[in-house]
Amino acid sequence: MRKHSVLFGVLLGAALLGGTLLFAGSKAKNHPKEKTMSEAASVYDFKETMNDGKEKSLADYKGKVLLIVNVASKCGFTPQYKGLEALYRKYEGQGLVILGFPCDQFGHQEPGSAEEIKSFCEVNFGVTFPLFKKIEVNGDGADPLYNYLKGQAPGFLNEAIKWNFTKFLVGKDGKVVDRFGSATTPEKIDPEIAKLLGK
Repeated sequence: MRKHSVLFGVLLGAALLGGTLLFAGSKAKNHPKEKTMSEAASVYDFKETMNDGKEKSLADYKGKVLLIVNVASKCGFTPQYKGLEALYRKYEGQGLVILGFPCDQFGHQEPGSAEEIKSFCEVNFGVTFPLFKKIEVNGDGADPLYNYLKGQAPGFLNEAIKWNFTKFLVGKDGKVVDRFGSATTPEKIDPEIAKLLGK
């Protein structure tokens, strides 16, 4: 009889523990960040931290065409900063905004601080378009905006960002129009941007 009581106690404890874990799991699925990401209707539903530490709502860019790029300072594609800045200067007055998101996940090619990144971009390429704080674009620590972008435009084989200078083109409604790999230069995207701007 004692054996049965002990066994019953063990089973009851396991059931309660299982219920607790199950409940915790369901709570985790409803984490605010996950909910925001899954319910996002456009990029305007996200807030990001800029290079200077200030929070920026992407809703501030409503009605603009956006080119969102994960950038790095020590990459073979880093010279694309020049083309990105040229695009920005060409179309800024007509409604284009380029958003640069430094990322150190590929070959440790963005090791600098926020100040170092900003200085590098300004001194070497005259960058004037908005730069944001360093983020992750893949894995468990990926920024929610990038999870949204990848979900909207999965890319070749899978959703993951393959390397620095992957580009997402976003229309005036905040929806992702297209995704371009690292090897696609800013100059090649010019006609697509012009089309979205109504040129």
